[in-house]
Amino acid sequence: MKNSANSVDEYAANVSENYRDSIQKLREVVKENIPEGFVEMLNYGMNGFVVPHELYPKGYHCDPKLPLPFINLAAQKNFISFYHMGIYAVPSLLDWFVKEYASVGTQKLDMGKSCIRFKKANDIPYELIGKLTKKMTVENWIEVYENAFTSNRKK
Repeated sequence: MKNSANSVDEYAANVSENYRDSIQKLREVVKENIPEGFVEMLNYGMNGFVVPHELYPKGYHCDPKLPLPFINLAAQKNFISFYHMGIYAVPSLLDWFVKEYASVGTQKLDMGKSCIRFKKANDIPYELIGKLTKKMTVENWIEVYENAFTSNRKK
């Protein structure tokens, strides 16, 4: 769903009513659990948590003007998306998440490479998302990112 927000607060306020409370709760869970250094901002038109240029001046390799993304939250037409770049880049973290989700998830896990989709707001395992959010510090994420995504780039 297109959300023409200009801030993270406006994004949450503009989410469709059926997902608004869940996006807000998901945002609060991330904010409560994300390690120091990540910054909340609008990122790719959705609520994001990024490594700011002050900590990683190179920015995102796809567009260095953008800060390095880490977690994004979005309300789509038919589901809520939770993007976590760490589960895309670190196979052991993905394995941990899949195993933990199997013990707490109420529905079959619906995932893309970094995207976890929740079709029903009541299916979001907030406690597990909080644990996942805590697992990578800014320093960890920069190191993983450098090794996984930029090592083959021209310096």
